[in-house]
Amino acid sequence: MAAEKAIAHLAEDGRVHGLEDHLWRTAELAGRFAAEFGCAEWGRLAGLWHDLGKYSERFQKYICSVHDQNAHVGKKGGDHSTAGALHALEALGPLGRIFAYPIAGHHAGLPDWNEGGMASLAQRLQQKELFEQTLAAGIPEDILNQARPTERAKSGSDMSQSFWLRMLFSCVVDADFLDTEKFFDQCKAQERGVYPPLTELLPVFNSFMEEMQVKAKNTPVNAIRANILKQCMSKAQEAPGLFSLTVPTGGGKTLSSMAFALNHAVKHGQRRILYVIPYTSIIEQTAEQFRKVWHGMNDVVVEHHSNLDVDDEQRDNARSRLACENWDAPVIVTTTVQFFESLFASRTSRCRKLHNIAGSVVILDEAQLLPPDFLNPILEALTELQKNYGVTILLSTATQPALGSHTSPDFNFKGLSGVTEIMENPAALFIQLKRTEVAILGNLQEPQGWDGVAERLKRHDSVLCVVSRRDDARTLWEMMPEGTFHLSALMCGAHRSDKIAEIKQRLKEKKPARVISTQLVEAGVDVDFPVVYRSLAGLDSIAQAAGRCNREGLLEKGDVFVFTPPSKIPVGHLSQAAEIGRSLLVAHRAAALSPEYFEAFFRQFYWVRGDRLDKEKIINLLQNDSQLRFSFREAAQKFKLIDEAAQAQVIVRYQNGELLAQLDREQPDRWLMRKLQRYLVNLPRRLHGQLLASGAIREIYPGIFIQSHGALYDQNLGFCPDKSIVYEPDELMC
Repeated sequence: MAAEKAIAHLAEDGRVHGLEDHLWRTAELAGRFAAEFGCAEWGRLAGLWHDLGKYSERFQKYICSVHDQNAHVGKKGGDHSTAGALHALEALGPLGRIFAYPIAGHHAGLPDWNEGGMASLAQRLQQKELFEQTLAAGIPEDILNQARPTERAKSGSDMSQSFWLRMLFSCVVDADFLDTEKFFDQCKAQERGVYPPLTELLPVFNSFMEEMQVKAKNTPVNAIRANILKQCMSKAQEAPGLFSLTVPTGGGKTLSSMAFALNHAVKHGQRRILYVIPYTSIIEQTAEQFRKVWHGMNDVVVEHHSNLDVDDEQRDNARSRLACENWDAPVIVTTTVQFFESLFASRTSRCRKLHNIAGSVVILDEAQLLPPDFLNPILEALTELQKNYGVTILLSTATQPALGSHTSPDFNFKGLSGVTEIMENPAALFIQLKRTEVAILGNLQEPQGWDGVAERLKRHDSVLCVVSRRDDARTLWEMMPEGTFHLSALMCGAHRSDKIAEIKQRLKEKKPARVISTQLVEAGVDVDFPVVYRSLAGLDSIAQAAGRCNREGLLEKGDVFVFTPPSKIPVGHLSQAAEIGRSLLVAHRAAALSPEYFEAFFRQFYWVRGDRLDKEKIINLLQNDSQLRFSFREAAQKFKLIDEAAQAQVIVRYQNGELLAQLDREQPDRWLMRKLQRYLVNLPRRLHGQLLASGAIREIYPGIFIQSHGALYDQNLGFCPDKSIVYEPDELMC
């Protein structure tokens, strides 16, 4: 077949997607995407050469025999991605390696340079015969002969080179997907990218906020919230960069941070806003809050869960589902896991969306919960986004972590530099919003018995007690009167949502509400109790728990009590944080919950960890190298914010009988599995294996486990495995 008639794809109805047309269109798209970070020529050239291997005689014979959108992905047609990488080296010399990574990996994912045997890029680039076979097909000269890009490569941080390659990879992958999709499915292609710009979202948001302020009660807390909002909107006029928003819990950070982001993005021509949340349990309520703002403006807010791969993401709305693939909507609400694991991913489905982070505003909600074991690579990635990709970063929290650089004889922390605080006087703000008094039970050196804690809780009609272990929550709950609520991660998401809604309603109606909860209630769950108890933990956790007390400032003061539990605090960073929290509370008592001591707490917390702030040595795998030798796949495998090896999921039985019956009858299609996500519980893998062996849970499809016995799920406690099973302390974390 002549090169000018070479085929990229062949539809079932006989339509032909010409290869030359596909290459030029992919080049155009990839160049447009990369232009957002000043690398249009690099993106264009990578897109133009990505499918050169399809010119080979072997591939052309194969593609003429199939009619499937994904046929070109398989191996039956031979390796069609290495030829373009080899041509890049031939045409550009050592510089060609920059193109070799994204071109060679545009289906299988970014490769490692040396590891993985024949899958490594170094080995693949030895297969000269692949390019020779492709050249023999007579590729058009205007495709092969291209000038070297004139734009400067990215630099600045320890990972600038590898980060830049991943962003170029994202541009090529998304461009390839979109052009292929346009050929096979015009209707789907037309659903994409049809969104109002942020300039249209801003006036709607402003009107919503004005109406909310008019309706708000005339209370001191609401007056402070209005001032916080005003300061956020004012600071939005400043140049893009790194910002922090330090506001006590209950100060209205969610909407105020969005006000900053919208005004800032419109002022500086940024394209979208990403709202990043630490817990899946609160992502739905945050997304719903934003949807209320833009009610009637369809699909402007896309919710992308952290525990769903893009391949499995299925929303009821087709356009939202598509936006989860490449994040082209104006407002994305996602989780810390999804956001950061994507930034260090190698797979095409995870990396495809990354180029759309460029030119955006990223809000990191509850920034104190950035995982310490990966803090250094995370901060390197944030630095890259801000310096080289036009991204404004906002760190939003009541307990701002100490992320500034620090050097001492035994500790070197690069951190973040040049962070601008939005609030004029955070310390004064904390005083103004001080709504609680903190007291310590005992001396924090001696544990309080659960029976004594339970007796104290019984004295209050409405009280929240937060503990750090799931078995502690259950033990304490069993000592409480009937009607006491229990919250933990052994309850599926749907169950927790129902209970939280019931708790909020009782508090609103001023009915008694006693709640025993793990720390999942501390981030983003807007409840307001007159009294809160917190078992010993890090200072940030204690402050977050205190933020659930007298939240609206309707009482003269709320009471917060801190106590040492009789159980062992889980080993690792939770026990380290608790010990630092103990020392600061003993030394400074209630004053320890003020901003200056948060700084002291986090500095000590990070110093204790030392080089464990990059536990898996991610930076070493991706650091700048004169010969561009990176380990993308190894880094992706190691950068896991949730230890998948230690956890396994089970679909529980909670008001979902029809869905489970449908799963029993039918294949686990994407729509059904998304519905069932709200009924998942994570279990320690050892316990999961024991339950599987005993028949208490069963594997209904490969990798999909469901609860077999109805008695295992309690309507108060959630999933209740046999009490005779022995737990390890670190298996009982929220």
